[in-house]
Amino acid sequence: MNQRQAAARLRVVLGHLGQTSARTGVAYSTSRAVSPNSFHPPQFQYTQHNAVLSLEQRKFYEENGFLVIKSLVSDADIQRFRDQFERICRGEVKPKQMIIMRDVSIAKSEYIPSERMISKIQGFQEDKELFRYCTLPEILKYVECFTGPNIMAMHAMLINKPPDSGKKTSRHPLHQDLHYFPFRPSNKIVCAWTAMEHIDRNNGCLCVFPGTHKGYLKPHNYPQWEGGVNLMFYGIQDYDENSPRVHLVMEKGDTVFFHPLLIHGSGWNRTQGYRKAISCHFASADCHYIDVKGTSQEIVEREVMELVHRLYGIPKDTSLQVRLYEMKDL
Repeated sequence: MNQRQAAARLRVVLGHLGQTSARTGVAYSTSRAVSPNSFHPPQFQYTQHNAVLSLEQRKFYEENGFLVIKSLVSDADIQRFRDQFERICRGEVKPKQMIIMRDVSIAKSEYIPSERMISKIQGFQEDKELFRYCTLPEILKYVECFTGPNIMAMHAMLINKPPDSGKKTSRHPLHQDLHYFPFRPSNKIVCAWTAMEHIDRNNGCLCVFPGTHKGYLKPHNYPQWEGGVNLMFYGIQDYDENSPRVHLVMEKGDTVFFHPLLIHGSGWNRTQGYRKAISCHFASADCHYIDVKGTSQEIVEREVMELVHRLYGIPKDTSLQVRLYEMKDL
């Protein structure tokens, strides 16, 4: 890592962390599968020493691999993100190198500039308004509990899960986020995922498998779904269907932090509305890149680079490492 850039990032993040958060989040247990009081680890492996998380919160994350913080992001910030997303949908704003995705069920002939056409935007680091999410002090103070103080924003998304067409293509298969990232160690990576409205099983909430972050990265591939699968919606087949799972019912502003090895996915949207969430994966600047050649992650690198070549003319032989490096300065 470039030491000058790393030092600059650290100063920026510490500046954010020195500000007073407008709202105080309170964590709550989303699963009774494991009692935090029954867990007595010899040492903490998945969290950093900090003054933010309570002992029970640290124990819960250590055992389960996720932690929900209630009312962390303000209604005002959520509305600003929503307004900017709508401007992007209407074509009024066109940030550089942002990837706009449509659900596989939508035909190109049906395209009109509206939220109906966009199921996800990725890599919005060039959009100052949306990228504010990645620099919110209330987000960063929790992120530091998992990555340490030298923080990089690696991948940002706004997800607009559409009403399902009846083919269940709005589902996201069970997967591990580490499959998409060619850097390690995994314990210095965390996702912050914030609900932009009420989210439950009707509109496709997150489903997590507590404790699976203690495992390893499993092989991923496209599931064989009758209605089709969206681009880069990889899934794992090697999991125990009888394993305990938790459906995360969340309110607007609630934020879940979770480990990149945690097995999770989301159901199909059975409502007529669009289910929105905004997220970012963060990593410590101490993380190092790995060569994905010959691994199940190689397909990710190939598909990502083919996509950005088609959209932006970036050479196909550019590595995913370079592409991610362009995204990470806070």
